[in-house]
Amino acid sequence: MLDLWLIRHGQTEGNKTGRYIGVTDEPLCREGVAFLETLQYPDVETVFVSPKQRCLQTAQILFQGHELQVIPELSECDFGEFENKNYKELSGNEHYQQWIDSNGMLPFPGGESREAFKERSFIGFEKAIKQCISQKIQRAGFVVHGGTIMNLMEEYCEEHRSFYEWHVKNGKGYHVVLDPGAWNQGDRRLILKHIYE
Repeated sequence: MLDLWLIRHGQTEGNKTGRYIGVTDEPLCREGVAFLETLQYPDVETVFVSPKQRCLQTAQILFQGHELQVIPELSECDFGEFENKNYKELSGNEHYQQWIDSNGMLPFPGGESREAFKERSFIGFEKAIKQCISQKIQRAGFVVHGGTIMNLMEEYCEEHRSFYEWHVKNGKGYHVVLDPGAWNQGDRRLILKHIYE
């Protein structure tokens, strides 16, 4: 079996103020770094990361000494018009109200659609899994974004939950396992082992 840890990056200033941080490449805030330094995840053989600073910094703290495998497709969604704004700043924005009324199903104006974001996340994840299987890796960490994790868990986890029900806090995430042989045969299933809350 292949053990995977899907971990959301640590807190940023934008996260603290409830902003939509997608393509914005901001670093961890001081509190984010301090919190990550209190955490301890099991050791892994390799670490896959989004190219954003917040993920790279988080991976360097949680998995010190590991070479980081950067996969651009694992980046967070492009929130377009809502990028780096919070709900207070978007109050009165008709596009934002339409998006809220759709339960977050509409594409982000000037940004990505949910479908495009999901497809990109799956491509990045498949790249990483293919590498793990070909190199006979048994334990891998993923330090990515909340939205990326939510896409992967909604699509692949055998425990069915909706996208928003897979939300995780900064520095937290899921331990899942998959059967490499079954995966290669098209059985794309993740089995949830542990939730880090």
